Amino acid sequence: MTSSLPPVAPEVLAEAVEQLSARLRKKLDAATASCGALASSGADGAVVIGFGEDAVVTLRPGPGGAVTEAGQAVCTCLLAPRCLHRAAALGAAPLADADASAPVAAQPATPGPAGPAGPAGPAEPEVTLTDAQLRAAAALWRAAAEALATGVTAGGAVVQAELLRAAHTARLAGMPHAEAAALRVVRGLRAARGQQAGQRLGALTAAFRELLRTAALLAAGRADPALTGTARRAYAPGGNLQVYGLCREPVLSATGYGGVVTHLLAPDGAAYSLSDVRPGGLARARGAGSASVALGGAVLDHAGLARGGLRIVGATVSPEGRLGAGSGVRATPLRGIAWTEEPAAALFARPAAEAVADRPADQEGAEPALLGCEVAVVGAAGEHLLVRELRPGAPLLRLRPAHPHPELAHTANLRRLGSYPGLLLRVLGRPDLDRAATLRPVAVGPVPGAEYTLRLPEEWLGRADLGYDRLQGIHFPPRAADPAPEPAPTGPDPLADSPLWRVRRLLETGVAGGRRAVAEAGRGAEPLAAYGPLRRAGLTGAADLAAALTAEADRRPRDTFGRLADPSPEAYAHAWLSAATHLAAAERSLISASWTTTPDA
Repeated sequence: MTSSLPPVAPEVLAEAVEQLSARLRKKLDAATASCGALASSGADGAVVIGFGEDAVVTLRPGPGGAVTEAGQAVCTCLLAPRCLHRAAALGAAPLADADASAPVAAQPATPGPAGPAGPAGPAEPEVTLTDAQLRAAAALWRAAAEALATGVTAGGAVVQAELLRAAHTARLAGMPHAEAAALRVVRGLRAARGQQAGQRLGALTAAFRELLRTAALLAAGRADPALTGTARRAYAPGGNLQVYGLCREPVLSATGYGGVVTHLLAPDGAAYSLSDVRPGGLARARGAGSASVALGGAVLDHAGLARGGLRIVGATVSPEGRLGAGSGVRATPLRGIAWTEEPAAALFARPAAEAVADRPADQEGAEPALLGCEVAVVGAAGEHLLVRELRPGAPLLRLRPAHPHPELAHTANLRRLGSYPGLLLRVLGRPDLDRAATLRPVAVGPVPGAEYTLRLPEEWLGRADLGYDRLQGIHFPPRAADPAPEPAPTGPDPLADSPLWRVRRLLETGVAGGRRAVAEAGRGAEPLAAYGPLRRAGLTGAADLAAALTAEADRRPRDTFGRLADPSPEAYAHAWLSAATHLAAAERSLISASWTTTPDA
């Protein structure tokens, strides 16, 4: 894939691949790999890819900068538009995000809470799916199962196109959540096959798990409104609001979007946010932190709002607490509040473990809410920072950069904080639910009344946004004369030292190498040697599911004449999903326990 090509709508690519003959499909991956070096700029913003004198592909993106119609991609060869050149050029381009204006099936509007921290309303009933939705979900399940059985090594353009076709059908049937899950898998396959920097096999494994889970639930007719919601966030009238800034953080996505989100808090403790995210990548993320707030004529920028407040008349709010900028919204600035004042002070009033444990189960897969805690710096551990919460028996916590990009300030700020062992901090961050006792901080501040703590400028209102504000020596107290660093923990890491890593490796082997790789892994070791540690640790469910997965991967059915037949990818996908779902639940339990268990316990 190359960034010089304009983004392409998934359905346009899927249609182009579908039109190819079987002979041309076999050549598609090789043709796609060579497109980047052949691309050049044409007239009127077009991109030209020359495959020879008689075959030139021209991509003309629409007003939004993406190729969204088949007619915007043309080739001069005699086989066009059913030609290899056109499909290869489209396949080499990055995938465009789903267009929110594309037609989707109408869904009933259901009122949501004013914000994610607000009081929980009554449980929403399951949605009754239409016949078209059931058919689309079944097609998506089959495509996802085939992609899983194939794996990264053979999951080329043809396999990806089948997923994209099924994803687009799901969108047209009114299931954008399912489409988004499929697009994440396709992007992960592309990144893994291209060996892009930062691509983690674990992230692609999680994406496959979410896609298969979503498709399976929908295909079975069991779905809640979260799986069948509309593509656009439904902003509902929120009345008159009064909100205060907590902090701001940069947003940088893998699809080229960048910007900022400012976190806000209402007097009743309800959480809100105001974001400004657009195409532009890193440059946009860095500059948006001081961009003007586009809300009801407010004269603040995001830096001012993070330490100020707004009185909003005629607010519009999404179910997730995002504030909309409708034409009828009016906003006037308010004085900001320090973290020592309510309602912000309540975020630091209880142990972090309680905030993690109280996370609603129905928020699984959603971005965790911010939590606050008071900690003492223990020291640096590579690019991470070890701290201990200021309460008896607290475990050691690991602070990881919320955004590890070197051009953002998170990593540098954590490195500087780590050079002051014993420093007391207030930390506002997001728990990393994939790692034991890990927090991704977005802002820090001094601990009230402490001597050895941060000394921030008065205009910062007692906090520093780690993604934008760069901590300097003047912001720290004089170093302790003879600090007594806390010894490194000697106890086990409940997640890293668990034998569950055997199941995780088996699942990731399946994602990387497909069904055959899992079958080979099962043949390579005796069952007792492979799953004995799981059973001895009491993890018999994980051992049984892993054994069932390897058995299904190695199943070789025969037809009535005794000839080998292709095994069902759906049965294999069910076995893989069962093991993956069990592993995720077991790891969540261990991670939750890590927030309350001391290292030497």
